[in-house]
Amino acid sequence: MATNEPEHENRDVEESGANEDEDTGAQVAPIVRLEEVAVTTGEEDEDAVLDLKSKLYRFDKEANQWKERGAGTVKLLKHKSTGKIRLVMRQSKTLKICANHFVKTGMSVQEHVGNEKSCVWHARDFADGELKDELFCIRFASIENCKAFMQKFNEVAESEVEKEESKDASDAAGLLEKLTVEETKTEEKPVEKVNTEVEPEEKTKTEPEKADEEKKTEEAVAPST
Repeated sequence: MATNEPEHENRDVEESGANEDEDTGAQVAPIVRLEEVAVTTGEEDEDAVLDLKSKLYRFDKEANQWKERGAGTVKLLKHKSTGKIRLVMRQSKTLKICANHFVKTGMSVQEHVGNEKSCVWHARDFADGELKDELFCIRFASIENCKAFMQKFNEVAESEVEKEESKDASDAAGLLEKLTVEETKTEEKPVEKVNTEVEPEEKTKTEPEKADEEKKTEEAVAPST
């Protein structure tokens, strides 16, 4: 009579062997050892004055429509030494730059018509490695975040106007001071010495001397015979 007991025994042996292989606890050293590499973002010398999650769009003039640039975090970064502020936005997963431009004098951000969570502005952007005139639209999760972004953006632009006016006034004051110094130097320039000595008058000739000179002149002029 046939029996299945050996088959069961063999199966148990195979399963136990497989379990032993799994539970060895052996550690395999990696073939290539990877070292940690410091990653720089270019933001190390800047402090974030604004940091909000959002979605960015740019207006495509050729297609005459809005196109999405990416979803991520928009930041206003202030440089520690120069004080200049730029807008930077990166995609959340790839960290690809969506927008990168300075906030300058004359720039302003306005609410997008028909959407209180969105706003638009023009900028000379450098996200693609070259300066381009772009029309951006950014959308936030709440109206509060949109208003906070607009307020901070416009404050920075207005402060840049004040900085330029102060610089112009300083330059004008420096120029005026330079002109004043030059005028003072001109006034202090030494006057050339005027010769006041009177040359001695020609010695007056006596009558005999005059007669002698006239005789010599007549002899020289008279024709020879």
